[in-house]
Amino acid sequence: MGRVPLRSRMPAFWEYVRAGLSPAEAGVAVSVSDGCGKRWFRDAGGVKPAKPKAKSTGPRRRLTLDDRIEIQVGVCTGESLRSIGRRLGRPASTIKREIDNNSELRNRHTGRRSGYRRKHAFGARQSGKASSVRYLATAAHDRSAERARRPKQRRLASDGTLRQEVQTRLELRHSPQQIARRLRSDFPDDPEMWVSHEAVYQAIYVQGRGSLRQELHRCLRTNRAIRHPQRPTGARRGRIPGMVNISQRPAEVADRAVPGHWEGDLILGSTASASAIGTLVERSTRFVMLLHLPDDHTALSVQNAIVDKMSELPECLRRSLTWDQGSEMANHAAIAAAADLDIYFCDPHSPWQRGTNENTNGLLRQYFPKSTDLSLWGPGYLDNVATELNGRPRKTLDWKTPAEALNELLSKPPTVASTP
Repeated sequence: MGRVPLRSRMPAFWEYVRAGLSPAEAGVAVSVSDGCGKRWFRDAGGVKPAKPKAKSTGPRRRLTLDDRIEIQVGVCTGESLRSIGRRLGRPASTIKREIDNNSELRNRHTGRRSGYRRKHAFGARQSGKASSVRYLATAAHDRSAERARRPKQRRLASDGTLRQEVQTRLELRHSPQQIARRLRSDFPDDPEMWVSHEAVYQAIYVQGRGSLRQELHRCLRTNRAIRHPQRPTGARRGRIPGMVNISQRPAEVADRAVPGHWEGDLILGSTASASAIGTLVERSTRFVMLLHLPDDHTALSVQNAIVDKMSELPECLRRSLTWDQGSEMANHAAIAAAADLDIYFCDPHSPWQRGTNENTNGLLRQYFPKSTDLSLWGPGYLDNVATELNGRPRKTLDWKTPAEALNELLSKPPTVASTP
């Protein structure tokens, strides 16, 4: 007859401990040494298990210390999650969640312990080398009680490094969502440097939770001191002779697969100054260029500004331009000939047909508020603003910046059609 493994005697050992025997006496009772019994008891955290109390029915009852002692016993004896759950009158998922959330990692080489994190425990279980997962009832109970305490200190209030990183990016006028997504990409192996966009908004706006400087709300796109929904903006429409409707635009423009197709519009300044800024946005990369129109936005001024700006681009990035039906594009035929562009016009009252450009104009209002004199800003400042916008990570580009997306396109070698 083979020798019975020591571990198979542990369930009986714990039953004797429950019955009131000391660890040494329980060890002798199951035919192991008293030292072995003491070691089993010590390795389990030195907690004497008690019989679980009867539970009344009710929604989502919290685990008590007695419950956690029973879970510890089950873990030490290799009992299944379902079996532990049946003893406690709990589903197996509750037991698993408790072990996942409240275990601790122990380095097998150094003996040092650290708080449990689910992603670390999975790696430890898979490798089985450097660390082992250990569940201790009293430590788990304390850890659960600490997490349940309210109010909690916010991440941005307690972590100075993360707070400084968020403030720096806000000062560069990155939106909270752009900051949240880019932090995950810039610090992929450091979850302590991750934060949600809602946490950033609350740190700025919510009274009593403000861990960021209050004046940082001026760096947000809306420049508002309080949060409220953004109202939709209207649009100007007119009628231009000889225009080509957007319905005749090639399919390659709509699917954004080919670079070089642009959307354009004007941002108007105060009525007294008649100043404006022209905006040009490349559809596939969201790359922005700004037109300097300090004195007026007549058809001739807009024509000269578009032709001059488009002449800075390589031919492969000058394919088409989509604009609304504003009178400033009355010279569209001359623009098309000089810049070698196909020009298309949106339907009346349909700003969504230039959605990329409408979004960009909203971003630019952060720099150029409505009803201000736009002639105060020179072409150099406009170029700086465009550079800053082109350096912002964008969700639609998988959190790349427009400048990165454009450089990636331009760095690709041109495709050469194969000859039959």
